[in-house]
Amino acid sequence: MFIICRKHKGTVMDVGCALCNDQGDLVVWREDLCRVIMVDEPGYPGFCRVILNRHAAEMTDLSVAERDRIMHVVFAVEGVLRETLNPDKINLASLGNMVPHVHWHVIPRWLTDRHFPNPIWAAPRHAESMVKVSPDMLESLKQRLSQLAP
Repeated sequence: MFIICRKHKGTVMDVGCALCNDQGDLVVWREDLCRVIMVDEPGYPGFCRVILNRHAAEMTDLSVAERDRIMHVVFAVEGVLRETLNPDKINLASLGNMVPHVHWHVIPRWLTDRHFPNPIWAAPRHAESMVKVSPDMLESLKQRLSQLAP
């Protein structure tokens, strides 16, 4: 059961919500409003999520200032991903169909990834991913994200 906060009334968390809990995710940056995690998604190095630190289902549940702030964080993460990994494209998505909790997917994409040009949730178009991101590039990404200053 989800607790959905329709209007901002302070911090509301739902212990049953996967996004209210870090559950072993690599949190690379955090502030009072939101946090940035790196998602362990095979074939999609650098995949990040920007997650609201309280339970709210929609962007319009947030104040205008909170909406602006979370988007500044999303755009800052996108910028760091582009500079560090040099992907062919960045996908930004706020779906929340399965988990109604404000969060943004920031996904670096390459022409050679398994799903390109389709969304990563679609059926794969290619048998293998040919994305070449070195461990050093990922470490640099973690370092840059940890110092995020949106």
